[in-house]
Order: sequence, then structure tokens, then C-alpha cells
Amino acid sequence: MSWRPQYRSSKFRNVYGKAASREHCFDGVPITKNVHDNHFCAVNARFLAIVTESAGGGSFLVIPLEQTGRIEPNYPKVCGHQGNVLDIKWNPFIENIIASCSEDTSVRIWEIPEGGLKRNMTEAVLELYGHSRRVGIVEWHPTTNNILLSAGYDYKILIWNLDIGEPVKMIDCHKDVILCLSFNSDGSLLATTCKDKKLRVVEPRSGRVLQEASCKNHRVNRVVFLGSTKRLLTTGVSRWNTRQIALWDQEDLSMPLIEEEIDGLSGLLFPFYDADTHMLYLAGKGDGNIRYYEISSEKPYLTYLMEFRSPAPQKGLGVMPKHGLDVSACEVFRFYKLITLKGLIEPISMIVPRRSETYQEDIYPMTPGTEPALTPDEWLSGVNRDPILMSLKEGYKRNSKVVFKAPVREKKSVVVNGIDLLENVPPRTENELLRMFFRQQDEIRRLKEELAQRDIRIRQLQLELKNFRNSPKNN
Repeated sequence: MSWRPQYRSSKFRNVYGKAASREHCFDGVPITKNVHDNHFCAVNARFLAIVTESAGGGSFLVIPLEQTGRIEPNYPKVCGHQGNVLDIKWNPFIENIIASCSEDTSVRIWEIPEGGLKRNMTEAVLELYGHSRRVGIVEWHPTTNNILLSAGYDYKILIWNLDIGEPVKMIDCHKDVILCLSFNSDGSLLATTCKDKKLRVVEPRSGRVLQEASCKNHRVNRVVFLGSTKRLLTTGVSRWNTRQIALWDQEDLSMPLIEEEIDGLSGLLFPFYDADTHMLYLAGKGDGNIRYYEISSEKPYLTYLMEFRSPAPQKGLGVMPKHGLDVSACEVFRFYKLITLKGLIEPISMIVPRRSETYQEDIYPMTPGTEPALTPDEWLSGVNRDPILMSLKEGYKRNSKVVFKAPVREKKSVVVNGIDLLENVPPRTENELLRMFFRQQDEIRRLKEELAQRDIRIRQLQLELKNFRNSPKNN
């Protein structure tokens, strides 16, 4: 029997990336230079939000998608935070509601007016205080309206019920800074990665850790649930300091199913998973390329497809929801790439090449829509429900009926599980202590320089006074 190479048929093996022309990009955006490992970008079918560089607090831009081209330097901003903004996320069910978190320890909910901002917005519709350190991550629940998660540098995850504007649950199983959060498709499980080199699968309502992996050979940075396949994918670094991805069974984290080394670069790898096409996209921070793979339920599980290449390095990437894609062009995914050096936001479309102009039902199955499947009280009581699906065949034109109403409440102590979160401050990490030490050293150096300048000025004045007294006119 003659040997034949194994051939795997796939409708996505010829997917290619297409960068938008310059007139369809967003130019002149002062993208933040913060080194925090987040995307600093969020996008939905109506607006693009980008965290910007600003002095005296944190701010971000909100631009209507049709307003492409050069952005004016005095374009209105959302600028209510007192510290740098570290993460922003759009509400999946209400398209003009966005959550932000900051170094000022707060999480804020903003309501963007129709047509975008006309002037600077400083007042949030809801301010949430519960963390004792800066807040690095916010994440909306995928099926329940008004449930928001936030993870802070106090090693805690708070679950907020925005109907009442209070934290209703606290997950405090982490021993170090939380790096990433990911919900499964119905929001019943939460996967987390942590700086203590552990991968955890948590039941969010009880805070109970269901599975835990101590990743010594594969130091995890990012994690994503692979839809309803009961699999997890993590990106991280191998023991040889090469970038690596690993596939896990969510019910058994004792060993990864596969580990695959990507390259020897140092930038963080961001994973993006499309449950409709079973495609995985890998984009490295500081890279110009985006690799994409196809995930299958059988070995080898991961099949390399192709790579989109660009000379411009990316700081972060925003992802358009499915109902915002161009179905007529067979677009299956769209990135918004942040190019800091040029102040440019560049859309990149991932396209399946098809000759027919009719609706391609095989690449556009029913997909999660903009209607919540549960209320906060239902989810908190233990109910799980799959997302409400919609078809993209007729195009997306239906507006969501969900409206956000901010609760009226007074500022007070935040008590969850019998603990006042604002009083229970964890010990500082070694990195935080080092940063404080260097800041104090810089301040001491600055004060010494000021004192030296004053001494020089005093000597100059004394010399001038002496010369004045000894001058012939005064004698």
C-alpha cells in the first residue's frame, strides 16, 4: 500500500486577512502608552472605544464607527477617572453602555448618548467602589443582563449586580494578581489565570474552585473557553522562555491535552476564539502578525491554517461582535488593531473567499444575539441558560429592548461575605514595594536637587549683597 499524505478538508483553510484602506481607519488617536497587559480597545456594532494618553487622570475616546478618518485633537472624551484607565468593555445587551476600571480603585458605568459625545463626559451613571487596590479587568456576563465582574490588584474578584449597584459575591481564592478572566458559553463557569502560575476553573456564584492546575512547565498568562466543547486554551511561556499554547479538558486540569510552542518572541500572546467557525486567532503584543488555527474535537485538536502579516506592531486588538460583521463580504471576524507609533486604529477583516454573493449559511450559523437569557436574580439563584441565538441572514437591524437604569444609593462601607472590602487591604506585593521604594528615592533625589539649587541661589544673593555694600557709591 502506497503512503499518502493526510489531507484534511476545511472550508476555512483559505481564510485571509484584509486590512482596511487608510480612509476607513481612525487616524490621529493619542493611544495610551500604559504597559498594562490589556487591549485598551472595545468595539460593538455602533461605537469604537479607545483608552487614550492623558494627564491628571484617565480618559478614553468613544467614536461612532461611521466617523472614520482623522480624529480632531480636541475630540470629546470620557474623562471621569482620577487614575489611568486599565480596561473597558461594552455591555453585550445595551450598545451605548460601557464599563471602565482604573488605577483609582473604581469601576464606572457610562451611558453614551445617541450619535456619540458632543462634549467631555465626566459624570458616570454608576460608580462602583469595592476594591482596595487598582482594578485591572472588567468582564460582562455573557447571558445575564446587568451582571459585571471586576478583578483588582487586591487579589479579589467582585460580582456586581448593577440593578442595585452593589457587589453580591466575592471570589477570594487567588493568592496573587489575577491576569485574565473567561466565561464559558452559558456563564456557569469562570476560568482564571493568576500570577501564582495557576489555572483555575471556578463556580462564580459560590466561589468554589472546581479544578486547579499548577503550571510549572507552562506559565499561563491568558485563558479562553472554547465555546461549548468543555475545553480551555491557555497562552503562556514554556520553561525555555518560548511562547506556548496549551489545550486543556475543563474537567481534568492535571495535564494539558496538547502543548505547542509558537516562537521565541517575548510579547504576550492574546487568544481569540470564534465558536461559530471553531477558529482560534493568536495575536502577540508588539507583533505585526495574527496566526489562526482550526479547533477540532479529535486529535490533533489544533490545525494551523494561515497567518496575516503586517509590518506595524499592535499594542492591542478590539473584536467586533458577530452581528456587526459584513455578511455580504463573507467576513467571519474583524479586528481593530491599535498602532501606537502612528496613532492609528486599523480594521482587519478575516474573509472566507466565496464566489457566490448569496448568504453563506454554512459559515454563519445561529449566533448569540443581543437579548439576555436571564435576569440577575435568576442567575444568582442558580439558574443557567444558553444564550438566545439569532440569525444573520436578513442583516441585523433590530434594536435591543433592554434599558439600563442606574440605582440611586448612598456611598457606604461595602460588606460582602461579612468582610468590609474597603477596610480589608491585603499585604503589598514585592513589585509594589519596589515601585514605592523607587518612587520615594526619586522624590528624595528631587528634594535634594531643589535644596542644592536654593543653596546656590542664597550664596548668589549673599555675594550680591556684599558687593553692594562695598561699592564706592555707598561709601
